[in-house]
Amino acid sequence: MIPKDLKILYMGTPDFAVEPLKRLTENGYNIVGVVTVPDKPAGRGQKISQSAVKQYAQQQNIRVLQPEKLRDPEFISEIEQLKPDLSIVVAFRMLPKIVWSIPRLGTFNLHASLLPDYRGAAPINWAIINGDKVSGVTTFLIDEEIDTGNILLNQQVNIDDNDSAGDLHDKLMFVGANLVEQTVIQLAAGKVNSIPQHELIAQSHENRPAPKLFKDTTRIDWNQPASSVHNFIRGLSPYPAAWCQLINEQGEVVSTKIFKSELVKVAGNNNEVGNITTDGKTFLHIACKQGVIGVAQLQLAGKRRLNIIEFLSGFREIDNYRFI
Repeated sequence: MIPKDLKILYMGTPDFAVEPLKRLTENGYNIVGVVTVPDKPAGRGQKISQSAVKQYAQQQNIRVLQPEKLRDPEFISEIEQLKPDLSIVVAFRMLPKIVWSIPRLGTFNLHASLLPDYRGAAPINWAIINGDKVSGVTTFLIDEEIDTGNILLNQQVNIDDNDSAGDLHDKLMFVGANLVEQTVIQLAAGKVNSIPQHELIAQSHENRPAPKLFKDTTRIDWNQPASSVHNFIRGLSPYPAAWCQLINEQGEVVSTKIFKSELVKVAGNNNEVGNITTDGKTFLHIACKQGVIGVAQLQLAGKRRLNIIEFLSGFREIDNYRFI
């Protein structure tokens, strides 16, 4: 079958999901509908917020469905009336079988890792936190478990030493858009040989997870080696951001997010973990269990994000603090 004749139903929510939809739309594929989350209040003013996917779909005059519940009979009926040949899911919710089994060619998902590694909600973050040098994207057929379906295609992407989660997100977003299109082309031609993930797991020494991140799992542990702390910070930047606390000699504590760091080469580090070394103008170094990191960008609770020169110019009493 000609790929652009397929009736495609697309499901997604954030910016990461916009680029594949944009690629398909601009290249003339037949997107019969887009499914995304309902609009909701957001921010201090509680203004109604629309998903990035909805905003793009409306600009392209594509029909948008926003079900509160994915098992809603009315929603199921709407999908069936569209008669999709194929559904594509990118950064959306877990689908019930009654939804993903409707298209005759099935439903495939784009995942931001090289499956079976990093199944779960935060694959981009964990790849960098773990110090990986390579990541990638995978398309796979959805089944009844999370991120376990048969693999269709994948593509590797290199992780540079100072890449943040935001940097890797953008790399994978564009590579993923291409992989989605290639998957559609090959499915239409019947040329994809899907690979069960359990076969790959049997060949691998480990199968690393990518669980959802919570506040208690994003706190910096200065007792870790400097390289691990640096990976942790960049793996959580810009969101949800690694955090710690600044405490002064009087015991006053300020919650602090660190968005950018660097490894510092020093002849020796005899400082106690968390202690600060600074010239008060251009650098702020923090002692780790092994080694030292330099802070390049941070944000105190209730304040705006600052680079280190801006921060030091307005925080003269930094010598009285240490990080915990």
